[in-house]
Amino acid sequence: MTDWFAGAVAGHYDEDTARLPIEPVVDALVDLARGGAMLELAIGTGRIALPLAQRGLSVSGIELSPDMVAQLRQKPGGSEIPVALGDMATTRVDGSFALVYLIRNTILNLTTQSAQVACFANAAAHLEPGGCFVVETVVPNSRPLEVFDLSDTHVGVDEYDADTQRLVSHHFTLRDGRWNRLSIPFRAASPGELDLMARLAGMRLRERWSEWAREPFTAESTSHVSVWEKPR
Repeated sequence: MTDWFAGAVAGHYDEDTARLPIEPVVDALVDLARGGAMLELAIGTGRIALPLAQRGLSVSGIELSPDMVAQLRQKPGGSEIPVALGDMATTRVDGSFALVYLIRNTILNLTTQSAQVACFANAAAHLEPGGCFVVETVVPNSRPLEVFDLSDTHVGVDEYDADTQRLVSHHFTLRDGRWNRLSIPFRAASPGELDLMARLAGMRLRERWSEWAREPFTAESTSHVSVWEKPR
């Protein structure tokens, strides 16, 4: 896999995601874990893992980008979280977990169906019986081009090919008076396709919301938080 979060991307990651909610994500994950150990796939800079650890939860991580892990290690408590460097679809860590979670569309960073299927299998392999795998991601739309963010310092444009399910997010960011472009490839997947991946991995859908505060998932929802359970 290509490390799209190396260098300046890792350095600016917390700044660029500062407006994203943390508390409702952490609240939902704490409730789902019920005091058990947690594993974050693509743990990044610890934006979610560190608040969980501060609440007394045992949190481990898998992360592809060494530069993102370096940002995590610089934060208070960041050196205490075990992180395995590697691909979230194949990397294994010791132990079993009550909860494995993957947020912010990161499942789509795996750009083939086989890699996404492998990620579900890897998550299931880390779960204890009765444990859950949680994924937050967008619902693909049918528009070939969509502006998903527009401000004085950032323009985000999604380019989507429904035939191949290839999605490219183009980010144009103003830094120090200069516009910079970053284009990251994804593979879009519908909720139904993800449900099938979970079933192949031996899990079943337990809950699905449109947002972390458990808002109902409807035909109008543009994103979803899905919870799949490993049988006891």
